[in-house]
Amino acid sequence: MKNVEPAALSVEGLSHAYGARQALKDVTFSIQPASFTVLLGLNGAGKSTLFSLVTRLYGTQRGAIRIFGHDVSRSSGEALRLIGIVFQPRTLDLDLSVEQNLTYHAALHGIGTRTARRRANEVLARIGLSDRRRDKVRDLSGGQMRRIEIARALLHEPRLLLLDEPTVGLDIASRADMLDHVRALVAEQRVCVLWATHLIDEVSESDDVIVLHQGRVLAHGAVARVIADAKAADIRAAFTALTRSAAGEESSEAA
Repeated sequence: MKNVEPAALSVEGLSHAYGARQALKDVTFSIQPASFTVLLGLNGAGKSTLFSLVTRLYGTQRGAIRIFGHDVSRSSGEALRLIGIVFQPRTLDLDLSVEQNLTYHAALHGIGTRTARRRANEVLARIGLSDRRRDKVRDLSGGQMRRIEIARALLHEPRLLLLDEPTVGLDIASRADMLDHVRALVAEQRVCVLWATHLIDEVSESDDVIVLHQGRVLAHGAVARVIADAKAADIRAAFTALTRSAAGEESSEAA
């Protein structure tokens, strides 16, 4: 019998609170290897909290998170080695060169100097920035910085890439270029991507989508199925219908 590969990311019954405020409420979903999934939610929906729990910046209060079968609470080392992460705030050192940023990150993952330089050269060639490797990061455009952050996140060859609002502050052309670049990674390198955004126009018909609203998952599946289940014309209308329905349910419960 053929072995079934575990989900790239499996979240089961995940809840998290900041004091009295419930940020996530019984969140459950799974995404498959070599897929591109959009985590779609308004600001404050719980996307960053979810990423912080997956990456162990916060401890799990209730529920379970598994990365390719490894429980992040019980086997955090094995799980986290499989993750690459790009957080919403920029985290490059502006006064180091592009190459220095990459090799320093590689060293943190225990990658030797020779291998680090080889991988840095490879990723810079892939993103078309080989000629900028000795430039200070502060001299790059916003879109170029984001490409470097993605390249840096892939240096240790993770199987799951998490991106939290990666296009914030970019212009329309740079946003489109970034999306094309990351979708190509899925196709060419078989990396699984979870792309968190509040921008509905970043969702493609070929994607899977998780609609997260006020800490709850309202829908999850192929975009076409989510649209059909919501009896909507497109993903924008489906998102509006789902969130309005959720707001109505909460109002009824409160009454």
